[in-house]
This record gives sequence, C-alpha cells and structure tokens, in this order.
Amino acid sequence: MDIHHDDAAVKGLDGLAAEVRRDLARLNHPPAAWTLPAEGPDGRPVLDVLVVGAGMCGQTAAFALLREGVANIRVIDRAPRGAEGPWGTFARMETLRSPKHLTGPDLGVPSLTFRAWFEAQHGAAGWRDLYKVPRLDWLRYLLFVRDAAGIPVESDTALARLWPAGGLIGAALDGPAGPETVHARKVVLACGRDGSGGRRMPGFAAAGTGRLFHASDPIDFARFRGGRLAVLGASASAVDNAAAALEAGVPDVTLFVRRPHFPQVNKSKWASFPGFLRGYAALDDRQRWAFTTFMMEEGTPPPHESVLRCTRHPGFRIRFGEGWTGVRAAPDGLVVETARGRYPVEAAVAAAGFEVDLVRRPELAAFRDAVLTWGERVPAAQAEAHPEAARFPYLGDGMQMLERVPGAAPDLARLHVFNWGVTMSHGALAGDIPGLGIGATRLAQALVRDLFVADADRHFARMQAHEDDELGPTGFFVPREARRR
Repeated sequence: MDIHHDDAAVKGLDGLAAEVRRDLARLNHPPAAWTLPAEGPDGRPVLDVLVVGAGMCGQTAAFALLREGVANIRVIDRAPRGAEGPWGTFARMETLRSPKHLTGPDLGVPSLTFRAWFEAQHGAAGWRDLYKVPRLDWLRYLLFVRDAAGIPVESDTALARLWPAGGLIGAALDGPAGPETVHARKVVLACGRDGSGGRRMPGFAAAGTGRLFHASDPIDFARFRGGRLAVLGASASAVDNAAAALEAGVPDVTLFVRRPHFPQVNKSKWASFPGFLRGYAALDDRQRWAFTTFMMEEGTPPPHESVLRCTRHPGFRIRFGEGWTGVRAAPDGLVVETARGRYPVEAAVAAAGFEVDLVRRPELAAFRDAVLTWGERVPAAQAEAHPEAARFPYLGDGMQMLERVPGAAPDLARLHVFNWGVTMSHGALAGDIPGLGIGATRLAQALVRDLFVADADRHFARMQAHEDDELGPTGFFVPREARRR
C-alpha cells in the first residue's frame, strides 16, 4: 500500500526518523546478538524465532526480541506491505476507540510514540486539537515504527503448516521465491483475530453466497447503492459496516441486534490499568475465568462516534431483540428471516466476529489433539455455560501452548500465541493497544529465558573460554597459562 505525505510532513518524519535512530543508539539498540547457532535436520541454520504475522502484534513482538539481542528471527506476513491486520483492509471505523495518548508499539521509546509521529507532521497544536487517532493514520504510524526501528518483515509470505521436528518446529512457507521449509526453535503465532481460530458466520451462511458477507470481507457497498442492506450484530464492527454502507449511498440499512439493547458499559476499558494488565496472569484459574467470562457476557458497546455516523442518516434503523434465523436467496437479492418477519434486501453483512479455536487452524493440524484448552481446566458445567471461553487455549507463563497429556507432545511448548487467543490466560495483551507493550515484553522475555536455558551448557563453555585482558595495560597482567588459582 502506498502511503503519501505532503512535503512538510515528509520533512518532519525524516527528522523524526533521525531522532529515533539517535534514541535507539543511546539505548544500545540493537544490542549484540547472543544466541548460539544450530543446524536443522536439513543441514540449514535454524531460526531462533519465526514470527507469523506482521501486524501490530507481530511487529511489536519482533521489536521486543530485537531489543533483547535476539536477531536470528524471521517475521512473515501473507499480506502485501500496508495490508497487514485490519487497518487498511476490513476495518471501517473513522477513528480508533482508544484514547490518542496510549502507547504500545513504541516499547517505551518516546520518539517512536504515536504522539511523536503526529507532532512531527502537525506540530504541538495539531496534537492538542486531535480528538482520536484516525484509522489510516494508525496504519501509517505502524509502518513508520517498523521502518524506523529496523524491524524486518517479509511480505506476501504465508505459513502453510507447522509440525514437530525433534526439538524444533518445522514450518512450510510460501513466499515470492516459492515454497520453502524452515526450522525454528520457537514460533510466535501473531496472526490476528482470524489467526486465533477463524471467522464466525451463521450456520446458514451458504444460502447467501455472493450477497451475504462477513464484516471482514472486502465489500463494495456502492454496488448496492439505491437498495437495502441488513447487518447482524451489536459490535463496533457491525455499526461501522452499517455506517460505511450508508455513506456509500445505500439509503436503507437495518441493524439487527439479538440483545434488547446495546451493551452499555465497556468493562474492558476498566481493565486497562497496569495492575490488571500485569497482574491478571498471576491469578488462579477461578479468578481469571471469572474476570474474563464476566467481561465477555457483558459485551462491549459500539463507540458513540460510530453510532452517530449512522443516526445522521434517515435510512438507518435498528431492530433490537431480533436476530436472524435464516437467510435465503431471492431473485434480486436475499431474504433475511427472523422470528418476527421476513425482510427482502439486496445484501447482508454478518458482523459476528471471530472464533477463538486454535485447534481448527489448518497450519496447526499436526498439534490439534495435543492443545490444552480452558474448557479442560474448569468444571464441565462452567465450560458448557461459556463455550466460547472454553475454547481458548490454556497457556503457560510465556504464552506457550501446553499439552493436554504431559509428555505426549513435548514440542508443543515451542509454539507461543500472541493474538487474541492469549486473553483468557494473560488478559488482553495481544490485540488491544493498552496491553500491547506489556504483552510483547513478557513474550520476548520468556523466549529469551527459554533460548538461554536450552543452551546453558554451551554458554557455560563459552564463559570458561572467554578472555578479556582487562589488566593488560598495567604491570599486574598475568597470561592465562601462568595463572594460579
């Protein structure tokens, strides 16, 4: 995706990039690489970490690893540059719902904050007058961080499958140069909401092929200008899709909401303070289950800005307490069916979100039967009452997958989750901006720990062989062979 700026903005960003380089140099970034080389079963060098996904979470995880001196990594994304994640693709909000001052992708480097990026182009007055972060500005900012921090990303490179490889993870990739196989000590799954399991669609979705969309589909709303559109859902995505349709000239848009009214309180907003974000993972299973299932049951209201985008159009209406029971094809469109009636429309959008169900991911087929889930950690009645929560993977302290049967799949713990799938085990540290920096740092430190421990004997030998002639310039230097203990 090409990102254009005017001359003043380009000059400001060039100056900021130079400031970033100075700040990183002052922080001794990148530090010396310290991991030790290894050879895979194919005789090729082994990666220390393969990061799958280069959106907001993947690039921040990679940055955190580089900050820790782990440089033997590859970061891949199946999308072209600028199309990673939702920001430039299926996200349809005007602004982020988060406050403009939040940090995360910067990992504590002031010149890499969104504020620094924005002020470099619009000055302090522009920052003062900014209400919230425009969606495409967030995309541009993430690309600036990537380039300024030197985060290597291989675009147009997809992961086909993973498999255990005797103390390593094998990975089949398909990129611009064609298929290849790599081996890694660790794999970070940072594939976004879709990569947590898959898109959620009503069971009758096939009936509307060609006119029934998921909210994450590319949709040319102008194609239905002059007609009627139905949207299912009460989420921000549902309301933003309705707004995008209205703004594209669709005069009649109906939002169908199963609940009797919108959720009214964003409980996850309360849970964005450091104590919760840092301390949640230390709670016992009962407490973590209670916190997160409560937030999930309460739901999240759509931002008021999104609702107001819709209500300024006279053709917008909401039918509360009326979910879809079916969708069938009609000669000129679809018929949406509910318990209360039948509604002919030209097209329909299901804003049903994404499933968290890692075992359904095709690239994880080799590990499918081994993954421990939360449903196996709580009483059966609770798992049945909260089936969505029950499907979340039960992760270790470093966001690593754990085995259902100890010892049955020892390489499984080499897979680390850094997408929405971490939420039940660690809180919203990989998806929501407030927890991103905490999550990426926690993940990187766990990977560093594991990589060092695995090679501790080799490091010990290197320490024994290490020489540093500190006293060489003095009269007290003793050559190695002449030293006595």
